Amino acid sequence: MSGTEDLLVEPDRLAAELDSATPPTLLDVRWRLTGPPGRDDYAVGHLPGAVFVDLDTALCGPPGHAGRHPLPDPGALQAALRAAGVRSGHPVVVYDGGDGMAAARAWWTLRWAGHRPVRLLHGGYPAWLAAGLPTTTEVPRPAPGDVEVNPGALPVLDAAAAARLAAGEGLLLDVRAAARYRGETEPIDPVAGHVPGAVNLPAPEYVADGRFPAAEVLRERFAEAGVTEGTPVGAYCGSGVTAAQAVLALHLAGRPDAALYVGSWSNWVADPDRPVATGPTPGA
Repeated sequence: MSGTEDLLVEPDRLAAELDSATPPTLLDVRWRLTGPPGRDDYAVGHLPGAVFVDLDTALCGPPGHAGRHPLPDPGALQAALRAAGVRSGHPVVVYDGGDGMAAARAWWTLRWAGHRPVRLLHGGYPAWLAAGLPTTTEVPRPAPGDVEVNPGALPVLDAAAAARLAAGEGLLLDVRAAARYRGETEPIDPVAGHVPGAVNLPAPEYVADGRFPAAEVLRERFAEAGVTEGTPVGAYCGSGVTAAQAVLALHLAGRPDAALYVGSWSNWVADPDRPVATGPTPGA
């Protein structure tokens, strides 16, 4: 079972680590789906020593048929991480503006790339501020890192694999808001609805304000949604960001085998031949 200490770090613990002889590499990945870019927030204030890394351009590939936040090119990702000072085998901590979604996608991307020692600052930047810890506007110049990107360390679903899970080979979780799952509204993608057979578990039901409940609570909630021991499980959302947070929650609940459908709904509906279900139930 994945240990919480391997996945999350609280502000006070992180502050102590930053004051140590071997501080972790800090990545600020604040991001918004709409609105001002996260770099603007970084310029106003950030954790001392943190390097800003853009989710859209550094941690994901260009949007297109593969989805709005597809997998990054391994070479481009390696270059971006090295520029941010990420070193092979050296701990990394990622944080965002508090909801935990961008940080979870950054956590997932680094682990998918084969860099295991990466944790998420629990509660993000607001938790750091609430703890009364220092911030800065100084932009660090880290020494170039030497991290090696080796894709495939975490399981990934494409559309066909997601369809098989949803059709009965396992369980596919749709973690978008219930109204989007039912097909009543779709504010971003061109088609409303869900992958036939997928089960809806909106993100607020297992994480609140970027903070996760205890592992036992997570296990109970996922079990209520149909996650059972030994049954393959995967997650998707609109573009693979919120679903990365679901995968992190599943790790916390003891399911490090949970797979991410990276392209998610934005990839699913890019092919008009793929079936779409609507309504409150999984559908055929």
